[in-house]
Amino acid sequence: METAAVALHSIIKVKADKFSLQEDILAVEEPLQIQLQYNPGSGMLVKNMAVTMRTPGNDHELAAGFLFTEGIISAPDQINSIQQMDFEPNNVLVSLKEGINPLLQKSERNFYTTSSCGVCGKTSIDAIKTVSLYNEHIHFTIHTSTLYSLQNEILKQQQIFESTGGLHAAALFSSDGSFQFLKEDVGRHNALDKLIGRAFLNGQLPLSNNLLLLSGRASFELIQKAAMAGIKMIAAFGAPSTLAVQLAIENDMTLVGFLRNNSMNIYCGKQRIK
Repeated sequence: METAAVALHSIIKVKADKFSLQEDILAVEEPLQIQLQYNPGSGMLVKNMAVTMRTPGNDHELAAGFLFTEGIISAPDQINSIQQMDFEPNNVLVSLKEGINPLLQKSERNFYTTSSCGVCGKTSIDAIKTVSLYNEHIHFTIHTSTLYSLQNEILKQQQIFESTGGLHAAALFSSDGSFQFLKEDVGRHNALDKLIGRAFLNGQLPLSNNLLLLSGRASFELIQKAAMAGIKMIAAFGAPSTLAVQLAIENDMTLVGFLRNNSMNIYCGKQRIK
């Protein structure tokens, strides 16, 4: 059972020096512990993979997306079950099938990830980097007018953001600009893990003919997660970092930042934009 994504909180509203008591809607932020159960041949083991601060909802997709984008599992048929008990909604147990050994060598964390950081808790610099299974060179094009129209589309679809103003969104579009689906979370990396997790569990990877739209900035960990899913075009409302641009170039991705109604910055991959 998944708990509510929003909650009411009494506030004092101040407008033109007038005070009034009102109810405000807040995005819920709660910890989610992701556990992995597998049998390496010497008996069943349960390993704590991470505790991430997230907005409740789509927790199964979040857990699956996290394990995939971290490079720990590579295919949905490796999963036997994903369990979340009614009495323990902030814990998800992902059980792997018999004989499946997860790739844990680069996954060591200190078991805590904040809602603002997707690589926090990593125990080494080498552990930050993951390698995508999808390296094909995809060349589709999308018109600038289509890109400009995406901002209104994502605002239309962001149901929780509209009421709270406090969530990040990751939205998937087809190469012709058709909306596919969207995920929201207080953590931008969680929103993307939820989105990729859904596609992963549905057997839709790689997402090489899709466009990913991010409601905030394009940071390194988001580009890396997108690369793991085979995504070749990313547009963000905010700015990318230098490392994000470098990683996008290395993965032959198109990266757009500061997407507005009629303007954008193209940082790499201009060949996909006409």
